[in-house]
Amino acid sequence: MRIVQLANFYGPTSGGLRTAVDALGRGYLAAGHERALVIPGPKDCWRQDENGVTVMLRSPQLPGTSYRVVVEPWRVQDVLERLRPTSIEVSDKSTMVAGARWSARNGTGSVLLSHERLDTHLAPRLGWRRGLVTGTNTVNRVLRRSFDEIVVTSSFAAEEFARLGGRPVHRIPLGVDLTTFHPDRRHDSDTDDDAGSEAASSNSPSTGNVELTYSDVDRRPAVAADVADVADMARLVYAGRLSMEKRPDLAIATAVELHRQGFAFRLDVYGDGPDRETLVRMAGDAPVIFHPYVADRTALAVRLAAADVALSVCPVETFGLAILEALACGTPVVTADQGGGRELLDAGAGAWAPPEPAMLAAAVRAVLTRPPLERREGARRRAERYPWRSTIDAMLGVHSSVARTTDRWSVAVGSQPASRAV
Repeated sequence: MRIVQLANFYGPTSGGLRTAVDALGRGYLAAGHERALVIPGPKDCWRQDENGVTVMLRSPQLPGTSYRVVVEPWRVQDVLERLRPTSIEVSDKSTMVAGARWSARNGTGSVLLSHERLDTHLAPRLGWRRGLVTGTNTVNRVLRRSFDEIVVTSSFAAEEFARLGGRPVHRIPLGVDLTTFHPDRRHDSDTDDDAGSEAASSNSPSTGNVELTYSDVDRRPAVAADVADVADMARLVYAGRLSMEKRPDLAIATAVELHRQGFAFRLDVYGDGPDRETLVRMAGDAPVIFHPYVADRTALAVRLAAADVALSVCPVETFGLAILEALACGTPVVTADQGGGRELLDAGAGAWAPPEPAMLAAAVRAVLTRPPLERREGARRRAERYPWRSTIDAMLGVHSSVARTTDRWSVAVGSQPASRAV
C-alpha cells in the first residue's frame, strides 16, 4: 500500500500528535508499505529519505504558538494528485480534510484518525458551551460523510461520533515505545536533574543536604523546611504542553495542595507553552521546578523513570500518550476519573480521582503508600499491554479495507530529487 499521512499542528514541540504520526509512519515502512507525510512548514519543500516522502507546504504560524496550519487546502489536493496514494490518513479536522474530498473524487480510501473531541477541545478556547454540542455534531456528521473510516483511540473519544448513530467507528488505542521508555532508565537518572534545563538561578534554594535549582523564570523562596532529605521526599513529574486545554493548572494546583498539607515532595514540570508564566505564578512557594520542553525521547524517559508518581490529570484527554510513557518507565500515574486517560489505568498502575486538587492530592498520597517495587511493576505491566506493533497492525487492517491499487512510488516521485521546492 501507499499511505499518505496528513497532519496540521505538527512541529518540533507537537507532543502526542507528532509521536503518534511518526510511530505509525515508521511502522508502515517496516511492514513493507510506502509512506508519505504532508505537513505545514516555514517553506515549500519535498524530501525523500529513510522515513519515506515528506512534503512541507508553506504555512503561517499561529499567533502565540509554535504551530503552523495549512491555509490553502487546494494545495493539499495538488500534492495528493502527484503522490497518488492507495489511501490517506488524516490527523486533522480542519484544512487537511480537503484530502478526503480529493479521495472521494479519485476513488481512493480515506481514514480519519481522530486525536481530539471537538466539544471538549473547543469549549475552553471559546469560553462557552451553549450550542457547542449541536455545532460539533454538525461538523462530525460532515466528517463521517467525508471519510470511508474513522478511527478513535478511546471510548471517551468515540462518544462524539456514537451520539450521531450510524456506522460504528474503529477504536484503536495508541502505543508506547517500550524500549526507550523503560524502568531501567531510572538507573540513568543520577545525572544532573537540570541537565538540558534553563540556566539555574545563582540564588538556588537549599533544603538540608538537598539543593533544588530553579530556572531564571522561576525564582521563588526556599522550599518548606519539611523537605529535608531526598530519601524522605516524593518526586512527582508532569510532562506536557503548558497550555490550559491540557489542564496543567490542575497538576500545579494539586502540588500547591500537597504543599499546604505539609507533604514532602518536589514536582518537576517538563514542557513549554503559552501559559507557562501563569503557572509559575500559580505555583507560588510550592516546590515546583519548571524545566524546558525535552525533545529527546531518551532524556525524557530518564526524567520520567526518576519520579515516584506522574501527574497527567486532564479530564478531557482523549487518550494520553504521556500516561503510557510514564507507565512504561515504571512510574505510576495519577489522573482524573474521566476522559481517555482513565481508560489506560488499572488499580495496580496508579490511581484516579475527581479533577479537584484535594482529591488528586489524596490519590497521590495513596499511591505512595504502596511498596515501591509493587507500584513500579504494576505500572510497567500495564504499559506492556500497549505496544506500537498492535496499533500499527490494526491501522494497517483499516487501510487495507479501503485501499485501492496503484503503481509503485517511483512513478509519482522517484525521478524527483531528494529535496526540492514543491
